[in-house]
Amino acid sequence: MLNVFRTRFYWFISACMFAGLFLAGCGGGGGGSSATDTVPGPGLAAPVATSEPNAFLLFPNPQLQADGAKQTDTRAYADAYYAAIDPTNAKDTLAKWKAANNFDSGAGTQVSVVFGDKRDLGYGRRMTVRQNPDGTSAYLVENYLIQAGAAYAYSPLNLEAAIVRDQRWLLGYNTIEFSPGPNSGVSFAKFYNFNAKTGLRETTVDLDGRGEKAMPGPCITCHGGRGDALTPPDATGKPRFNLVSNGPSNTRGDVRAQLHPFEADAFDYSKTAGYSRAEQEAALKTINKIVLCSYPLPAPSAAPEDACRRPAQAGEWQGTASTVIKAAYGGDGLPNAVFADNFVPPSWEVAGQTTLYKNVYTPACRTCHLLRGTGLQSDIDLSTFDKFDAYADRTKAHIVDRGNMPLAKIVYDTFYGSSSPETLATFLQDRGYVAKDSAGRALKPGRPLADAGPDRVVRPGATVLSASKSLFANGYQWSLVSGPAGGGVLSNATAVEATFTASLDGAYVVQLIATNGSTSGSPVQLRIAVDSQLAVAPANIRFADIKTILQSASGGCTNAGCHAIASTGGAAAPVVFANIDRNGDGSVGDAIDDAWLYAEVRSRINFTDVVASPLLRKPSGNHHNGAQRPGFNTSVAPGQPNRASYDLLVNWIANGAPQ
Repeated sequence: MLNVFRTRFYWFISACMFAGLFLAGCGGGGGGSSATDTVPGPGLAAPVATSEPNAFLLFPNPQLQADGAKQTDTRAYADAYYAAIDPTNAKDTLAKWKAANNFDSGAGTQVSVVFGDKRDLGYGRRMTVRQNPDGTSAYLVENYLIQAGAAYAYSPLNLEAAIVRDQRWLLGYNTIEFSPGPNSGVSFAKFYNFNAKTGLRETTVDLDGRGEKAMPGPCITCHGGRGDALTPPDATGKPRFNLVSNGPSNTRGDVRAQLHPFEADAFDYSKTAGYSRAEQEAALKTINKIVLCSYPLPAPSAAPEDACRRPAQAGEWQGTASTVIKAAYGGDGLPNAVFADNFVPPSWEVAGQTTLYKNVYTPACRTCHLLRGTGLQSDIDLSTFDKFDAYADRTKAHIVDRGNMPLAKIVYDTFYGSSSPETLATFLQDRGYVAKDSAGRALKPGRPLADAGPDRVVRPGATVLSASKSLFANGYQWSLVSGPAGGGVLSNATAVEATFTASLDGAYVVQLIATNGSTSGSPVQLRIAVDSQLAVAPANIRFADIKTILQSASGGCTNAGCHAIASTGGAAAPVVFANIDRNGDGSVGDAIDDAWLYAEVRSRINFTDVVASPLLRKPSGNHHNGAQRPGFNTSVAPGQPNRASYDLLVNWIANGAPQ
């Protein structure tokens, strides 16, 4: 029977490729129970612009360096990651990785499933999951993709290739390991990719046809991980991977990434005997129970499936995604045999936002966001309506304006091939944001958007203004809207960089309009306060000035136990701003430690979207556990004393954040 099927399968593939069609549009091929749920990949959905077309699966803050390189997408980043989690290269081949995780041998639980990943990356996936008696677990995935043309898109043929394990279409192996680090301790998730032909570990991977990207970024962007900057080079001449300070493992390479709930009803299945959903349902549930064991437990539980979970620390992620697994299987005890994702949290129902939850949050946001946040500040998981609502400004920026979310290409195409943009636009309009055009249709990325940067306070003289962060624009028009009569002039008013020259103190407003051909975007206004008594000239600000703000005894970031090492030896926040022995040489607060602190602080700047920088937003009270810090009141005009710290940081960033 298998040989007959294989013959039909190969014939069908050849016929589709000969016709020069995208396989996403071929149909047939043993499609499963959800074959009518068409994924609008290339050819099915109108293309929607993104500010960076190849930035899918990259962090929105890719740690842009002075030379323009995106540090999280460099070979150095991947090398530092694997030096941290596998310093002796004990797992640099697939065979060694499998042996280390006891695949196909020894006691424990091992199950396999085959499904079509129609919602995420489009692959046919053969997944084998193993849980060892010591509680460690590992996930081995063979990815199959049949391509006719350059586009990645889901087809049931990808699923059938996974069933017969056709090596012609095997892209490679993705693996995740949940185990202690090199020095033992608390287990955490680690990500590997192995070459389909050689079995060697890869440092880059192309998961969506948009180009090679450095590991572990393409994995951890959607697994709740952090993309912090590397340290400066150590004594070996190489940088180290950042140490996330609130992780209970206290291990470099622990990026605080988590394992996704296995959303079984979002996959495609085959009608081939042995590979239907019904025949694999028990194995699917076993995998979800293994995933659940990797989640920390925020409160004691008598449920048997929680017995394997360790207690959560306050400063870490609280296992929030367990709600998806438990609800889908009927609650504590997981009484149901079939995964059914029908639960809507009460906060969304009470707010009358069930449609928003089902049509936007669940398909486009939940998978990645639910793995983020901590017990002290969990807003970013967007799990309640209030949390989602509180991020409306950034939702508009990322989805409606910039087009860099959803972060995976097929999810992005699916979002724009559905009614989701209209649902989201209505929500944003109700919140006072312009998200629809004059005809009432949802705005989509691609229109010119001006970005003149954050409001500034400067000394008299010349100040360079930049529109370089504007989106989808190739023309610019600057103008002086208001200010003291005769006190300021603009030069190079049609260039990406204009010069504002002020001779009088006072409040000025400069306007920027961005254009793309004959299309003009909405004007934005930049407030500039000119103050001849400004304590430090913008060009003279250095990291020492920033460090003084962060470590201030009055209202700083280290004096409330947040960004400092707690008495228990842990940290409440992922980044520590206090003076500590960062490089482990036994000396505290020396020049090397200061250079490493500078790298960490600089990593809190988003040079691709400056106003979104955590270094500016967090102390200003945006989703900040310590609320607003003194000197960061952005509700007042630039130059006011109660936003002096914010103004100083803005000027430092505008000058390139020099050390």
